Amino acid sequence: MTDLADYATKRQLEYHNALLKHGTRQKAAIALGVDASTLGKALVALEKKAAKSGWAPEFDLTHPVPLGYSVKGASTLYDSTTGLPKIQWIKTDRDKADQLEQLEQAIDNITANVKPFKKVKSPKVSNKDLLVVYPMGDPHIGMYAWHKETGKDFDCDTAREELLKAMQYLSDGAPAAETAVILNLGDFFHADNASNTTTRSSNQLDVDTRWPRVLELGIHAMIDCINLALLKHKNVVVLNEIGNHDTHTATMLSLCLKAWFRNEPRCDIRDTIAKHDYYQFGKVLIGTTHGDTVNAGTRKQLGALMAHDMPVAWGETRFRYWYQGHIHTSNREELVGCLWESFRNLAPNDNWHQSQGYRSGSDMVAIVHHRDHGEVSRLTCNISMVDTL
Repeated sequence: MTDLADYATKRQLEYHNALLKHGTRQKAAIALGVDASTLGKALVALEKKAAKSGWAPEFDLTHPVPLGYSVKGASTLYDSTTGLPKIQWIKTDRDKADQLEQLEQAIDNITANVKPFKKVKSPKVSNKDLLVVYPMGDPHIGMYAWHKETGKDFDCDTAREELLKAMQYLSDGAPAAETAVILNLGDFFHADNASNTTTRSSNQLDVDTRWPRVLELGIHAMIDCINLALLKHKNVVVLNEIGNHDTHTATMLSLCLKAWFRNEPRCDIRDTIAKHDYYQFGKVLIGTTHGDTVNAGTRKQLGALMAHDMPVAWGETRFRYWYQGHIHTSNREELVGCLWESFRNLAPNDNWHQSQGYRSGSDMVAIVHHRDHGEVSRLTCNISMVDTL
């Protein structure tokens, strides 16, 4: 039989049982050693939650609604003789708090095993004239692929493992530059929310496991990548671009990383707000964007866009670059005043891209810049190498 306790949290259940035992909220609060107003607010919240779920016997609501739904309204016809309910209509709606609850679950999962923050030991040797950029082309953490459809199996655990192995290989082989930029070029997460669809187009996505677990693994993967960079470089800058798959979670990722590394002065997590970001290093200027708002026509204008957005930096630099993801292929084009480049990703095709005939390689690179001479070298980790690491 349904009871108010069926809708209680662990703490609310404790308060509810104390009220039943002691008779009044005041006596229950004294017995538990809590403030009476705190106990009262918790019990009111419990009653509201139960009522939304269709359980409020004092108001003749005794028909619980299915999980994931809430009561939108109730109409009751009472018998004129007995005064008892004769017919009742319950209007339900999808529970708008459902996504919030899933987000709260994600936060609980992420923080469940959090240990006190420990700073990574700074390297003793570094070259202040060098910058290493680690572009991440569309990691798509959370994507699911089946080898019979796409040629390769892929899920959350595979995505994290391959990203960390690639980062380990590249950071081990990169020079001991004083500064590094971890450049997440967008679509870090495959889906933006628990609906498993793209935010703008509502396209259905192949997603592995539950959304809270995707967030948990993705955030931990980025934290681990940053720690690998902090072992090699004295200063690490993190840029998270907004993709078309993670319009909102890109901002969430930056906020989580800011909170995690708030006591680490060697790590600079930049805000994720605009669709175009810039980073200057000596005579080097780098523009970054996911690329979903860039096509063959607008690409020609990227040099002018950079000059407009960063006029002082444009005048101070000689070596200017635009880095983007989105198209999952490696391309370079000389534009007026700058060099444009797109990057491959480590993730394989999902079923839709495979069926559309897209076929591109998978790798991750580290690009080395000299503050006075621009790009001087790069290191490549092909996906075929990851399995051997």
